[in-house]
Amino acid sequence: MTSPGTAPFRIRIFADGAEVGAMRKRYREGFVRGFTTNPTLMNKAGLRDYAGFAREVLAVIKDLPISFEVFSDDFAEMERQALLISSWGPNVNVKIPITNTQGAPALPVIKSLLAKNVKLNITAILTREQWLGVRELMRPADDVIISIFAGRIADTGVDPVPMMTQAVEDFRALPQAHILWASPREALNVYQAEACGCHIITATDDLISKVQTLRGKSLADYSLDTVKMFHNDAKKAGFQL
Repeated sequence: MTSPGTAPFRIRIFADGAEVGAMRKRYREGFVRGFTTNPTLMNKAGLRDYAGFAREVLAVIKDLPISFEVFSDDFAEMERQALLISSWGPNVNVKIPITNTQGAPALPVIKSLLAKNVKLNITAILTREQWLGVRELMRPADDVIISIFAGRIADTGVDPVPMMTQAVEDFRALPQAHILWASPREALNVYQAEACGCHIITATDDLISKVQTLRGKSLADYSLDTVKMFHNDAKKAGFQL
């Protein structure tokens, strides 16, 4: 029988980042089941050639979904970028922010792209009103990731679990709608997202390592490891009283 620490997750874990080396490593491991990027992560990684970065990644990752985001604030240009990004590969989902920087809903662009059968990832969603707006546009065959930023919801003091559970229910009749728990803050969020029925959760490289290392670990053993860490660090620091 498979132990709790090794049983496969039902939820799909997507690696969130823009470091090509880390993405290749995670792909080769076979643990993650998709990838997401965004302009902030790409800028942090020092990337300046967007298309070049995408080509490098897609040359290796050909059989798992990967999301690349538009960066224009103008809706017409946003759609042009989306069509271009979509052409990069059959495993590409185009990330469209739920609004532009002026707060204008991106629903007309989303509707137009869905009519052209573009696979989308609607990002930066934090309210039910926002995801229901997308829900109203979708047909059963539309392949759309609904990225709800549960971590940011939690940052405001609001429990995201009821909201994520509601989102799963709201999209239940759409078989190609994938509810994604975005911006997790800790390993517990992976288990919470799975319990809510979410289809996907994104995770940074550090968080993926934590989940891989600690899933099913004995709390007594973890306590001992913690004590040893404190003791060893005190020795390294040369503390004396």
